[in-house]
Amino acid sequence: MFSGKTEELIRRLNRARIAKQRVEIFKPKIDNRYSEEDVVSHDSKAIRSSPVQTSASILLMVSGVDVVGIDEAQFFDMGLIEVCNRLANQGIRVIVAGLDMDFRGKPFGPIPALMAIAEYVTKVHAICMQCGNPAQYSHRMSASDQLVVLGEKDIYEPLCRSCFLKKKHSNG
Repeated sequence: MFSGKTEELIRRLNRARIAKQRVEIFKPKIDNRYSEEDVVSHDSKAIRSSPVQTSASILLMVSGVDVVGIDEAQFFDMGLIEVCNRLANQGIRVIVAGLDMDFRGKPFGPIPALMAIAEYVTKVHAICMQCGNPAQYSHRMSASDQLVVLGEKDIYEPLCRSCFLKKKHSNG
């Protein structure tokens, strides 16, 4: 979290639009933190999207597009892997943004498999809130053990590996 994933997705999709490519953007319906319909970055950059309940819905909504953007992909079902493969096999450029690890530091949803089949992978990092180093972990500060808890800086903090392991060991 807080690494600029959504901001980078929006930047890439806007560049595709400048190039006169037909773009369609999707996000999981459960992610309504900033907007019901727009994909919105933490720094308030926004782009219109189609919220969908399942990954299969994406295939029903992509006729005549050149580029598909998918935000918060970790919240989608595992069918997203096949959806992205089908789109790419049709010559559609697919740009996906999402967390690769959950709050426990474990691979998250379809992201690891998507990274494996992707032509290009760009990992962006936040800044560790404890020491200032690059952060690749999203430490949950609340006690919930549910896998999906939507939140922002009030619930999550980005941490580097060292600080994440210290917090994990100090919390039991």
